[in-house]
Amino acid sequence: MTSHDVVDHCRKAFGLRRVGHAGTLDPAAAGVLVLCLGTATRIAGYLSESDKRYRAEIWLGIASDTHDAEGEVTACRPVEDLSLDRVREALARFLGTQEQVPPRVSAVRQGGRRAYERHRRGEEVELAPRAVTIYALEVVDWRPGPWPRLLLDVHCSKGTYIRALARDLGEALGCGAVLGALVRTAAGPFTLERARTLEELDRAAREGRAAELLIDPAEALSFLPAWRLSPADARRVRHGAPPAPRGAGRGGAATAGEQARGRLLEPRGHTLAGAPLGNRAGKLVARPEMVITPS
Repeated sequence: MTSHDVVDHCRKAFGLRRVGHAGTLDPAAAGVLVLCLGTATRIAGYLSESDKRYRAEIWLGIASDTHDAEGEVTACRPVEDLSLDRVREALARFLGTQEQVPPRVSAVRQGGRRAYERHRRGEEVELAPRAVTIYALEVVDWRPGPWPRLLLDVHCSKGTYIRALARDLGEALGCGAVLGALVRTAAGPFTLERARTLEELDRAAREGRAAELLIDPAEALSFLPAWRLSPADARRVRHGAPPAPRGAGRGGAATAGEQARGRLLEPRGHTLAGAPLGNRAGKLVARPEMVITPS
């Protein structure tokens, strides 16, 4: 089931046209998919900025054209002499910010079309590397043998492909690797423990309890850097005007030209609006994109 399939399912279940998601989940993966309903679709772009956490099972000694177990096998050989110490040493190379080449079979657009669409048509697909950040890699389980399996917890930035991480790890070890299974355990503040199944959503919709499952947009944005406004600036933002610039170093944008999505808080702390935060001439500036009405 694709992320788009889940969106369509929820449109029918809740009788809404405006349903979106905040970050694609591979069809073969399971776990957290953040859905935005109704006016909350306006914050989907903000939610997609959040870090992600995954539990990945990586199979070593095999390579495929899609870098997962569902693709066409391109190389396969038993690995008898691979130790966990070597694996840990290789994993350490992938910590931090780096350039990662997305899989050819992915939702990345190239020439106006998704890469997976071009791949299915037999076209040559070469994607440019993109900057991603891997914050943590923790080995959960290691099963040695001719076909070793590695269970790994990953904390990474948006846009990181775990299939590409498996591919690159296999290349670093010289034995090939594919992603055997993947669960997204968290997307920003949204964890697997708080997630609902489609069956639970359907039941709530039938019983008229859908509102019980919703999370307030202000809470959903709580992971973003915040700028607490003065009463005067809060009044300006409510009418769509930007707040007055203030001294830099607050709100999440540190250098000239840099922009980071953040939230603007009323004096009492309620999230009033989402806004790109930037630095202009040594001053922190914000451009409100949406005002959030308290629930």
